[in-house]
Amino acid sequence: MNEWILQTNGLTKKLGGKAVVNDVSLRIRQGDIYGFLGPNGAGKTTTIRMLLGLAKPTQGSVHIFGKELKRERMAILRKVGSLVEYPSYYGHMTAYDNLEALRRILDVPRQRIDEVLAIVRLTKEARRAVKGYSLGMKQRLGIASALLGQPDLLILDEPTNGLDPAGILEIRELIKSMPQAHGVTILVSSHLLSEIDQMASRVGIIAKGRMIFQDEIGALRQRSQARIRFSVSEPEAAWKLLLASGYHADWDRSRLSAEGGDDRAVAAMVAKLVEHDFAVYRVEEENASLERIFLEMTGGEGSL
Repeated sequence: MNEWILQTNGLTKKLGGKAVVNDVSLRIRQGDIYGFLGPNGAGKTTTIRMLLGLAKPTQGSVHIFGKELKRERMAILRKVGSLVEYPSYYGHMTAYDNLEALRRILDVPRQRIDEVLAIVRLTKEARRAVKGYSLGMKQRLGIASALLGQPDLLILDEPTNGLDPAGILEIRELIKSMPQAHGVTILVSSHLLSEIDQMASRVGIIAKGRMIFQDEIGALRQRSQARIRFSVSEPEAAWKLLLASGYHADWDRSRLSAEGGDDRAVAAMVAKLVEHDFAVYRVEEENASLERIFLEMTGGEGSL
């Protein structure tokens, strides 16, 4: 059996002769929270629209649940829930009535409405008109709509976009809980790198329409070593001493840092500094953030 629940091969979309998505091959396993990262305009939403059959690829193929989307579109999409860009709803109607209208189209049991409202924690607000909802509540209602048909795959395009910190935390915790609690595989796109860092088990990075990285999130972290920061007396002289002693060190007139090794290497650097009468005030490990790695990989493109 194919281990990939979603797989694309050479997915390409050209607009006006220009490839906005270029030879993208996604691989998503069952139970993954797959973080699809890229700067704004990198091609994330165009890719997602092709995954959902909303845009036709110029080249390449999409396989979901082991079936080709082009040939078995309706059978596949019955088991896929999505929230692309902003959720659509009838503002004058309650959340319950919005979901009821969708339920009739999907032909699922009425009890499913209560189930999805509970999942997104909107049960108490279910009888309120949606126009009075906060942006975070509207996003949660959008996710409830996406879950209504009991999908095996959930595709969320920038679900935390425009939310305040409390709303971002709510959506993040909701997404993190779903694979285990409800057996759903999730693709979540974002340019908020810190968000993907805290949610995803696997990550793909797209820049200028091309896939530049795809692997477990731990593998991404390994691409950049931790650095050790030293707060010392006479940092320039201390930097020269470390260089002369064979250590890879940097000094940028505000801080002294060296490539992080094991504990023995750090202890040896401190001993060397003390031996030469430098006062060592502080030693800190600076772990490489996903943000920094991403910016290095995309040549500085991105968003905090």
